[in-house]
Amino acid sequence: MANKLEVTLTRSVIGRPQDQRETVKALGLRKMNQTVEHQDNAAIRGMINKVAHLVKVSEK
Repeated sequence: MANKLEVTLTRSVIGRPQDQRETVKALGLRKMNQTVEHQDNAAIRGMINKVAHLVKVSEK
């Protein structure tokens, strides 16, 4: 596993269920094409897996 993950919001949360909106917000993403960096751990991987259709992930 990589040490860090870069997560970018590539699709809008408009029209998505509330739990997916909250997951994106918890990842620290607010705007389209915004990128945040997170430690690579099971909790973050689970959040990314839940909204995988909305984000792009790259290992750093």
